[in-house]
Amino acid sequence: MSDRLYFRQLLSGRDFAVGDPVATQMVNFAYLIGDRETGEAMVVDPAYRVADLLDVLAADGMRLTGALVTHHHPDHVGGDMMGFSLPGLSDLLALSPVPVHVNADEADWVKRVTGVSDSDLVGHDHDDLLEIGSVPVRLLHTPGHTPGSQCFLVGDDRLVSGDTLFLEGCGRTDFPGGDADAMYRSLQWLAGLSGNPVVYPGHQYSAAPSSPLADVRRDNFVYRPRSLEEWRLMFGS
Repeated sequence: MSDRLYFRQLLSGRDFAVGDPVATQMVNFAYLIGDRETGEAMVVDPAYRVADLLDVLAADGMRLTGALVTHHHPDHVGGDMMGFSLPGLSDLLALSPVPVHVNADEADWVKRVTGVSDSDLVGHDHDDLLEIGSVPVRLLHTPGHTPGSQCFLVGDDRLVSGDTLFLEGCGRTDFPGGDADAMYRSLQWLAGLSGNPVVYPGHQYSAAPSSPLADVRRDNFVYRPRSLEEWRLMFGS
């Protein structure tokens, strides 16, 4: 499978949306995941200059067959943020109409933020399996940052963690729909994943762009609390 797996981590402001001040400030990662043999690929969290992401796929000889959404915040899917209107899912669908895969609990939030319709979205439950060609992707519901936040386990060795788990820290829980207790449970569940997948986060908030889960569990301060009560004391929730 490693020979077939197509996987690219792209940093906003550097690898796409170059010169866009918001993209540069927000340091979002977008991901391209696909099967080299079939040429099928999906994009994770398309925002900013989505045409740039399609250009990368085309240059690599891949074609877009879907989009995967970790959560509904505009720096991941487009919409209004900080006085800016950010391109995202709606712009992607205008260029390349494909199914958009979201957690069922996030669908209404995504529609409200982006303006896409029910017919554009495919709602998923926890641990649904999606295949991109022959590349398996597990969709893991990890609420806390938002009600329907999800992570993607690609094969058994890459975890695209969105804003649930960073290499240093985790996503905020004080935005609408955030839930600190749910975040604790999601982080603990991710820590218990079998094997040692490499964590690929939604932002570059650390020097390294990725790190094995065992190292994240060891070094990330969000794993210091040993109980929900300790978590609440540490994070003031």
